[in-house]
Amino acid sequence: MPEIAFEDLTPGRVFDLGTITVDRDEMIAFARRFDPQPFHIDDEAGKTSIFGDLAASGWFTASLWMRAYADAVLLRATSIASPGGEEIRWPAPVFGGDVLTPTLEILDARRSRSRPEMGLVSLGARMHRGDTLVYSARFTGMFGLREP
Repeated sequence: MPEIAFEDLTPGRVFDLGTITVDRDEMIAFARRFDPQPFHIDDEAGKTSIFGDLAASGWFTASLWMRAYADAVLLRATSIASPGGEEIRWPAPVFGGDVLTPTLEILDARRSRSRPEMGLVSLGARMHRGDTLVYSARFTGMFGLREP
Protein backbone atom coordinates (compact mmCIF):
# COMPACT_ATOMS: atom_id res chain seq x y z
CA MET A 1 0.00 0.00 0.00
CA PRO A 2 1.45 3.39 -0.95
CA GLU A 3 2.32 5.72 1.93
CA ILE A 4 1.02 8.89 0.24
CA ALA A 5 -2.51 9.20 -1.14
CA PHE A 6 -4.69 12.06 -2.32
CA GLU A 7 -5.92 12.64 1.25
CA ASP A 8 -2.34 13.45 2.34
CA LEU A 9 -1.85 16.15 -0.30
CA THR A 10 -3.38 19.11 1.48
CA PRO A 11 -2.89 22.70 0.29
CA GLY A 12 0.11 24.33 1.93
CA ARG A 13 2.00 21.09 2.55
CA VAL A 14 5.62 21.29 1.40
CA PHE A 15 7.80 18.29 0.65
CA ASP A 16 11.58 18.59 0.97
CA LEU A 17 12.91 16.54 -1.94
CA GLY A 18 16.49 16.26 -0.71
CA THR A 19 19.70 17.72 -2.12
CA ILE A 20 21.20 17.34 -5.59
CA THR A 21 24.79 17.98 -6.62
CA VAL A 22 24.94 18.66 -10.37
CA ASP A 23 27.28 16.25 -12.13
CA ARG A 24 29.05 18.23 -14.86
CA ASP A 25 29.67 15.20 -17.13
CA GLU A 26 26.03 14.11 -16.85
CA MET A 27 24.93 17.71 -17.57
CA ILE A 28 27.02 17.81 -20.77
CA ALA A 29 25.96 14.32 -21.90
CA PHE A 30 22.30 15.32 -21.55
CA ALA A 31 22.88 18.51 -23.54
CA ARG A 32 24.76 16.68 -26.29
CA ARG A 33 21.81 14.33 -26.72
CA PHE A 34 18.83 16.64 -26.19
CA ASP A 35 19.83 20.34 -26.23
CA PRO A 36 23.18 20.76 -28.05
CA GLN A 37 23.36 24.54 -27.93
CA PRO A 38 27.01 25.68 -27.74
CA PHE A 39 26.74 27.21 -24.23
CA HIS A 40 25.57 23.78 -22.92
CA ILE A 41 28.31 21.65 -24.48
CA ASP A 42 31.39 23.82 -25.12
CA ASP A 43 33.38 25.45 -22.29
CA GLU A 44 34.55 28.41 -24.38
CA ALA A 45 31.07 29.09 -25.74
CA GLY A 46 29.75 28.93 -22.19
CA LYS A 47 32.33 31.42 -20.94
CA THR A 48 31.48 33.95 -23.68
CA SER A 49 27.70 33.47 -23.28
CA ILE A 50 25.37 35.52 -21.10
CA PHE A 51 25.83 32.77 -18.47
CA GLY A 52 29.58 33.32 -18.12
CA ASP A 53 30.23 29.58 -17.86
CA LEU A 54 29.03 26.27 -19.22
CA ALA A 55 25.36 26.17 -18.20
CA ALA A 56 22.98 23.24 -17.86
CA SER A 57 20.07 22.91 -20.23
CA GLY A 58 16.84 24.00 -18.57
CA TRP A 59 15.42 20.62 -19.51
CA PHE A 60 18.26 18.93 -17.62
CA THR A 61 17.42 21.11 -14.62
CA ALA A 62 13.76 20.09 -14.89
CA SER A 63 14.84 16.44 -15.11
CA LEU A 64 16.85 16.76 -11.89
CA TRP A 65 13.77 18.10 -10.10
CA MET A 66 11.60 15.36 -11.60
CA ARG A 67 13.92 12.61 -10.38
CA ALA A 68 13.90 14.05 -6.86
CA TYR A 69 10.07 14.27 -6.97
CA ALA A 70 9.79 10.68 -8.20
CA ASP A 71 12.11 9.36 -5.48
CA ALA A 72 10.63 11.34 -2.58
CA VAL A 73 6.93 11.34 -3.49
CA LEU A 74 5.71 9.58 -6.64
CA LEU A 75 7.23 6.17 -5.98
CA ARG A 76 5.60 6.20 -2.52
CA ALA A 77 2.23 7.54 -3.68
CA THR A 78 -1.02 6.61 -5.38
CA SER A 79 0.11 8.64 -8.39
CA ILE A 80 -1.88 7.93 -11.54
CA ALA A 81 -0.56 10.42 -14.12
CA SER A 82 -0.35 14.11 -14.95
CA PRO A 83 -2.40 15.92 -17.60
CA GLY A 84 0.26 18.65 -17.84
CA GLY A 85 1.15 22.02 -16.49
CA GLU A 86 0.70 25.73 -16.83
CA GLU A 87 4.17 27.13 -16.25
CA ILE A 88 7.87 26.27 -16.32
CA ARG A 89 10.72 28.69 -15.58
CA TRP A 90 14.49 28.72 -15.33
CA PRO A 91 15.15 32.14 -13.73
CA ALA A 92 18.87 31.49 -13.12
CA PRO A 93 21.40 29.17 -14.76
CA VAL A 94 22.64 25.94 -13.24
CA PHE A 95 26.31 24.94 -13.43
CA GLY A 96 28.27 21.76 -12.85
CA GLY A 97 28.97 21.25 -9.14
CA ASP A 98 25.99 23.32 -8.00
CA VAL A 99 24.18 22.02 -4.93
CA LEU A 100 20.43 22.31 -5.45
CA THR A 101 17.52 21.94 -3.03
CA PRO A 102 14.24 20.89 -4.67
CA THR A 103 10.84 21.23 -3.01
CA LEU A 104 7.23 20.47 -3.85
CA GLU A 105 4.30 22.52 -2.56
CA ILE A 106 0.68 21.42 -2.69
CA LEU A 107 -1.17 24.46 -4.05
CA ASP A 108 -4.70 23.07 -4.33
CA ALA A 109 -6.48 19.72 -4.25
CA ARG A 110 -9.95 18.56 -5.21
CA ARG A 111 -11.72 15.30 -5.93
CA SER A 112 -12.41 14.65 -9.57
CA ARG A 113 -16.05 15.14 -10.52
CA SER A 114 -15.86 12.69 -13.44
CA ARG A 115 -13.65 10.10 -11.68
CA PRO A 116 -14.53 10.03 -7.98
CA GLU A 117 -11.82 7.44 -7.25
CA MET A 118 -9.12 10.06 -7.77
CA GLY A 119 -8.18 13.62 -6.94
CA LEU A 120 -6.56 16.41 -8.91
CA VAL A 121 -3.71 18.19 -7.20
CA SER A 122 -2.17 21.50 -8.26
CA LEU A 123 1.57 21.25 -7.59
CA GLY A 124 4.29 23.88 -7.30
CA ALA A 125 7.84 22.79 -8.11
CA ARG A 126 10.80 24.85 -6.92
CA MET A 127 14.53 24.36 -6.82
CA HIS A 128 17.15 26.66 -5.33
CA ARG A 129 20.92 27.05 -5.32
CA GLY A 130 21.35 28.66 -1.93
CA ASP A 131 18.86 31.55 -1.94
CA THR A 132 18.70 31.70 -5.75
CA LEU A 133 15.67 30.19 -7.46
CA VAL A 134 16.88 28.18 -10.48
CA TYR A 135 13.68 26.30 -11.43
CA SER A 136 9.96 26.58 -10.89
CA ALA A 137 6.91 24.95 -12.44
CA ARG A 138 3.19 24.56 -11.85
CA PHE A 139 1.38 21.43 -12.96
CA THR A 140 -1.41 19.04 -12.06
CA GLY A 141 -1.04 15.54 -10.65
CA MET A 142 -3.71 12.87 -10.48
CA PHE A 143 -3.66 10.72 -7.35
CA GLY A 144 -5.79 7.83 -6.18
CA LEU A 145 -7.80 8.12 -3.00
CA ARG A 146 -6.89 5.97 -0.01
CA GLU A 147 -10.59 5.50 0.63
CA PRO A 148 -12.74 5.94 -2.49
